[in-house]
This record gives sequence, structure tokens and C-alpha cells, in this order.
Amino acid sequence: MSQGREQLAEFEGRRHKAYKCTQGVWTIGVGHTGPEVHEGLEWTDEQIDAAFELDLAEAMSDLDATYPWRHGMNEPRQWVAIGMCFQLGITKLRKFVNTMRAMRDGDYAAAAVGMRNSAWASQTPKRVARLAKQMSTGEWS
Repeated sequence: MSQGREQLAEFEGRRHKAYKCTQGVWTIGVGHTGPEVHEGLEWTDEQIDAAFELDLAEAMSDLDATYPWRHGMNEPRQWVAIGMCFQLGITKLRKFVNTMRAMRDGDYAAAAVGMRNSAWASQTPKRVARLAKQMSTGEWS
């Protein structure tokens, strides 16, 4: 597993039984949500791994369609964008207009400030602190 996948899996956790996340959404596996996730649902390791790969592929595809310039960033910074899209979804990520523009323009310090000053930071403060540091330094955090 790549360092980015490992980091994302660490942030999301791995759960075999469905649970309600802090936002009240039923979640299972490695941050998987959807209409099929409900109370009492249990998954095998194989189901968790398959859903994680599909969800990750969807996040990367959404990023490529919306922010193709992300490939110009180094790997740790790309994984910040991937992690944001994975957690928030592309619709919510598009609301980070100034943050994403700063990333595109290579102003990584401003992008990190935008991340830290978001409502997202109050929902997952430890994750955002690590990812903002990773964005500003360009090194794995």
C-alpha cells in the first residue's frame, strides 16, 4: 500500500460494523458511506478493501476532472487533495475555492491557512492540522 493510501486509511479508520460518524452518517469500512450502509451492517476484510479501492478511484477521478493541475504537485501534496476529496466529496471540495486556487498557484502556505480556517478543521482538527502541515511543507506528516 502506498504511503498516501496508508495515511488515508489511518485517518479514516477501518470498521467491520456500520457506525454513525460525527456528522451522523452511517459509515463502514474505510470511510465508506452510501445508501446501502445501515445499522447492523457488517463487512468482511475483502468487502472493506474492495470498497476502499472503488471509493479512492472515484475521488481521484473526480479530482482529475475538476483539478487536473493537481498532478503538478509533489506526492505528499497530491495526497492532501485526494484525502480532502475522499473525506468531503467533490461537491464540498469545490467550495474550497481560495484553498484550491492557492494549491493550483503553488501558494502552499495560503492553501494550508485556508484548510486551517475552514469548518472542516473544526470537524476533524487533528487530521486537518497534519494535512495543512503536509501541504505547507510538501513532506509527509
